[in-house]
Amino acid sequence: MKWHRDLFVGESISRKQKKIKWKIMHNAGQLRIYVITLAANPANLLDIIPSWELLQKYYPKKDLYIIGLAGDYDEALVLAGKIVQEVYTKTKGFDIRSYIKKRGTQIT
Repeated sequence: MKWHRDLFVGESISRKQKKIKWKIMHNAGQLRIYVITLAANPANLLDIIPSWELLQKYYPKKDLYIIGLAGDYDEALVLAGKIVQEVYTKTKGFDIRSYIKKRGTQIT
């Protein structure tokens, strides 16, 4: 699992970002938190995954590149829309993967 240095974070959890990230990395359960990742399928833009799914033993976490955190599903949808809008505004395209890689380097 890799984390984007400059995460997109929902308003409801902006002050708890470090604690939430720590809990996700240490497999502590969080029922309402959603992570936004680069899509596993290159034909898609983004994936929205509930953080409790990451607790599953065999969940393929290795290749996840997390770019955002949200406090609930609705907030995750809004945040994903903002990400897509930012990419389109800056590049006039929808190549989120390239834009995110240029925007900031990853951290583990």
